[in-house]
Amino acid sequence: MLMSLSDGVPEVTPWYWWVIGFGGQLVFASRFWVQWIASERAKKSVVPISFWWLSISGGLLSLCYAIYRLDPVFIMGQLTGSVIYARNLTLIRRSRQRDGDAWGDAESC
Repeated sequence: MLMSLSDGVPEVTPWYWWVIGFGGQLVFASRFWVQWIASERAKKSVVPISFWWLSISGGLLSLCYAIYRLDPVFIMGQLTGSVIYARNLTLIRRSRQRDGDAWGDAESC
């Protein structure tokens, strides 16, 4: 277990919270690789739907860690981002329903 300081008092953070925190950051960061690869394949800048799914997944994992750490700055940032990612997924779904397309594997939106 790793030690951290909170209000000057050492505390032990259980290992699983480190896994959640680092896991969230890893998932969140992976979205840039996905976007870059999709853009290279398309030979233009695109944002695949997986970018938004990775954004919300990584953001929510990071939000859980931020809530555990009681970090209001990190909580506000992750909460705000997660709402925006969810809204983008909703807009994509509605657009595809209007066009008669399911979620599918389209590379750009």
